[in-house]
Amino acid sequence: MQKGASSNATPDTEQGISFFNDRKIRAVAYQIAALFMVGLLGYYLFSNTVANLQRQAIATGFGFLNKQASFEIGESLIHYSAADTYVRALLVGVLNTLKVAFVGIVLTVVLGTFLGIARLSTNWLVAKLAAVYIEVMQDIPILLQLFFWYSFFYDILPAPREAIEPFAGVFMSNRGLVFAVPQWHPVYTYIAAAGLAGCIGAYVLRKWARKRQERTGQIFPVFIFSLGIIIGLPFVTWLSAGAPHKMSVPQLVGFNFQGGLNMSPEFGALLLGLVLYTAAFVAEIVRAGIQAISKGQTEAAMAIGLKRGQILNLVILPQALRVIIPPLTSQMLNLTKNSSLAVAIGFPDFVSVASTTINQTGQAIEGISLIMLVYLCFSLLTSLFMNWYNKKMALIER
Repeated sequence: MQKGASSNATPDTEQGISFFNDRKIRAVAYQIAALFMVGLLGYYLFSNTVANLQRQAIATGFGFLNKQASFEIGESLIHYSAADTYVRALLVGVLNTLKVAFVGIVLTVVLGTFLGIARLSTNWLVAKLAAVYIEVMQDIPILLQLFFWYSFFYDILPAPREAIEPFAGVFMSNRGLVFAVPQWHPVYTYIAAAGLAGCIGAYVLRKWARKRQERTGQIFPVFIFSLGIIIGLPFVTWLSAGAPHKMSVPQLVGFNFQGGLNMSPEFGALLLGLVLYTAAFVAEIVRAGIQAISKGQTEAAMAIGLKRGQILNLVILPQALRVIIPPLTSQMLNLTKNSSLAVAIGFPDFVSVASTTINQTGQAIEGISLIMLVYLCFSLLTSLFMNWYNKKMALIER
């Protein structure tokens, strides 16, 4: 009888043991349990916050966004006045942050690539200068660099009446950098469209040249023709419209310059600090990516008669990019997030505008939530683009 009872209980016991020993089922169970605990914690925090706000009679919600902002913003890419709403004020902050991030990333990649290649130069002086720059910039905190460049504009540069003119039409003073720009003409819209068409044409030409080279082995001068297309189409458009060349030249009127394009001291200090600091880290990433390629690749390329420029462009960089892109993405994200330090030097980025909004409305939770959401979107979009590019550059096995 005891033997029979034991035999009847064995299948259930074995099913229970196999259920808990199944790795997939156990992983799903753990994730459900973790999600349930996180949900409970989130509900507790949310309910506790709402209860405390109600107890102190603090209004919640985003209804304040449609109210009048009643504060000015020094720099704006779109029209803005104190009579506009908080939504428009925050939009100005978003656009200012995007401006700093976009220009900063482009300049950082260019400068960092140049420094990374210079770090590997066979010229002793060039390599040592690049190494000194990298070590110094990496060891100085970014906030101190921002303070230095801010004091450089306001304490070292002279007043507009004694402005430094390093080039014709370019003036440097404690009011910022002012330089001449072409005066607006309707044809410039078509020139921009022609430039975009030229970039698309250069991309198509590059793909065609690569397929042609794989099929015939012949190298097509893509760079020269692409440069001709990108520059030639806008130039022909400009000539066909009568070649307008009137310039808006800055002129000293009273205590400041009028005309031209003005880069404020706050924007200049922020851009210089972010670019010079982040480029030092990008340089090391580029150096590591190039050194990851074995010297045999270079020797093989030289053996078949490729020039140094062709070796770097066709052999080294395409392989090095697969090593460079992932850490380069992190540095792009760091630059975007470090731009929030602009509040320390008075540049009206999104954090600065949101902080002013919080001080005026008292909606701290909503304001901080908007800051988190905006920077999360910036980071996700940057990561999405760089992951797409990384996937495109990955090796495809045949």
